[in-house]
Amino acid sequence: MPEQHSATGGRDVHTVHFPSTTPSVSTGVLVVGAGPVGLAAAVELAARGVPVAVVDAARSAALVRAGAMGHSPRVVEHFRRWGLLHRIRAEWTFPPEWNRGIRLATSLVGHDLVPRPAADAERARFSLARPIRRPQTALQRVFLDHLRQHDVPVCGGWRVDALRDTGDGVDTTVVSTTTGETRTIRSAYVVGADGGSSTVRRLAGIAREGAYADEKMFRLVVRTGDATDRLGPAPSGTNIVFNQRASGFLAAISTHEWRVYAGPYPLDAQPADAELLASARAAFGVDLDLELASVTSFYQATRIAETFRAGRVLLAGDAAHVRTPGGNLGEGFGDVVNLGWKLAAVLAGHGGDALLDSYDHERRPHNWRVADHALDRARRARDTLRAIRDIGVPDDADTGPDAARRRAEIGALLAGDRGGDAPGVTYDERYDASGVIWYEPDQLTSDTPWAADAYVDDPRPGHRAPDAYVDPWGDTLYDRLGDDLGLLVADGDEAVAPAFAAEAAARGLRLSVVHLTHSAARDVYSGGVVLVRPDQHVAWRGTTLPAGGAAAVLDRVLGRSTVAPDAAGALVAAAPAT
Repeated sequence: MPEQHSATGGRDVHTVHFPSTTPSVSTGVLVVGAGPVGLAAAVELAARGVPVAVVDAARSAALVRAGAMGHSPRVVEHFRRWGLLHRIRAEWTFPPEWNRGIRLATSLVGHDLVPRPAADAERARFSLARPIRRPQTALQRVFLDHLRQHDVPVCGGWRVDALRDTGDGVDTTVVSTTTGETRTIRSAYVVGADGGSSTVRRLAGIAREGAYADEKMFRLVVRTGDATDRLGPAPSGTNIVFNQRASGFLAAISTHEWRVYAGPYPLDAQPADAELLASARAAFGVDLDLELASVTSFYQATRIAETFRAGRVLLAGDAAHVRTPGGNLGEGFGDVVNLGWKLAAVLAGHGGDALLDSYDHERRPHNWRVADHALDRARRARDTLRAIRDIGVPDDADTGPDAARRRAEIGALLAGDRGGDAPGVTYDERYDASGVIWYEPDQLTSDTPWAADAYVDDPRPGHRAPDAYVDPWGDTLYDRLGDDLGLLVADGDEAVAPAFAAEAAARGLRLSVVHLTHSAARDVYSGGVVLVRPDQHVAWRGTTLPAGGAAAVLDRVLGRSTVAPDAAGALVAAAPAT
């Protein structure tokens, strides 16, 4: 089908078709699930030279089933390292000028309840990247094109039927959803990225923890047709609406399709289409002729796998963790970035088995932190909505003094709600219970506690290594490091960098040594030498080599030696791994 273009030049990625090919009988890593997280896992692994293949029971993905669309600066950092940011930017499905920040209003055509945000100077302090909005189908098309160019097979229409971990590999039985043909795929590892109802998780025998919701919400996709005369040529693309009938997100996903929330409803409720459409019209604030294109339910609850690793089977994305909506896709991308370099290191013989254990030890506590925050935020938002409706949201047509007073009161209530900006969620992916990070003395007891609403650039071990410009012409630290281990040299013993370089070379590891001469980078990494992992997290920091030298540090970072918590919760060295 020829590509569709809107009048403004945007591309309407309504359906993405997965290749209809037969999977090979063997590969290095088999990824189950061709959603954005599964395809991203294949992109990450292929970039590291790992033979990888993807299977999915579905044969296509549809725009009208779109979930997350907003991608944080941290996610954009990943897009850039994969070399795909420009292509993802080119896949907009509604004009980018519709993006004017998140607007809080009574309806799309109604009254602003709080002032629109100015330039986000705070966010700009923490990343050189900027957030973008693109639907999942746009990401999937870019990832599929990239994987095709790199000869990575993606096979749609193949359902996973059985898994058998043999100790030295995994035999995965897949069945064609068209012909019923059965094949067995032999791989060293399997990554389950097949969504919240993951077949891989079930077959691996991994249970989930967390509480169930006591009510449900609906995510609608509605088609407006040509509503330019009612909505204007460039309506606000991202809104949170508050009125007596509708609440929650109203966001464009194309020039004629919008995502809108309805609810909450009791768990057993099955509202009629007419009722859902009435909520959607209330969100727009104008009596549009809407078509209901898609209805999916979601819940304000947390369900996280008890482990992200069972032998040679690993989970990522919604297969590993489902929580209250808000940045979930970014957490999935964080999973595959953490896991990808570790699988590559183990398959290349550089990493020990403890390196794969660290995937669970690092990502699962982080996901619990974010999930607890998201659930707390959702509950506070529910209380705020009740308070707003107790005040009473005036009709948009009411411009009298009492209506103005009530809107101002509601605005003050929203402005005082602390559930908005959460830089800790976006940037503070700290790993403080990992056996493959060389923590500083007393660090785990002296670190500032993680907080959703606070973040400072902190290059201590376990923290995300802050990006910075490494020269006056705009080259960035992340671009300079690429996919390699990195050694950032600002100061310290002159013998440290040569020792790491020699040890890395002896092991066949790629190590980028970066001398921080530009003030922007030196200010962040003042004093000492910092070892940065391929996933852009700090692994070690010091001014001199520790006992055992660079070899001891790399053994720890690559899972060739193990550490265990002592009674106080600190990590202490144990025997080298066999």
